[in-house]
Amino acid sequence: MAYEPAMVPPKKSKRTLFIVLGVVLALCCSGGVVGGFVLYRVVQDATGPARATVDTFAGAVVARDYPAAYRLFCADVRDRLGEADFARQQSAQPELTGYEIVGLNVTNNNGRVRGSANVRFTPRDGVAITQVLPLVKEDGDWRICD
Repeated sequence: MAYEPAMVPPKKSKRTLFIVLGVVLALCCSGGVVGGFVLYRVVQDATGPARATVDTFAGAVVARDYPAAYRLFCADVRDRLGEADFARQQSAQPELTGYEIVGLNVTNNNGRVRGSANVRFTPRDGVAITQVLPLVKEDGDWRICD
């Protein structure tokens, strides 16, 4: 009887394992980056126009351009409040030196698109005032509305 050596499986290189793991890790990371970018763009597309309206409104209030701010109100507010009354109310307020949009929320509930923005106004005396501006989508445009 002849001696036959036992079959020893060839040693597998760990290099192949590390290459496969590296490729899988690279695919996961790039997928995460692409997914994050897509999510960022979706959020920007949803909130960008609303943010632009709030930015224009707050800028007009700070600049005391009340006709420009008034045009951004929804029809309900314009029906209740005349432009001259709005200008008179705003003129009685302390002078503002700046603003910052500190929060913005947009929701779509069964096709009814609404939102709200938190704006921090800075008056000349330095004590910040945070105001919540309700938003509605009216005729395809975002409007400030109560």
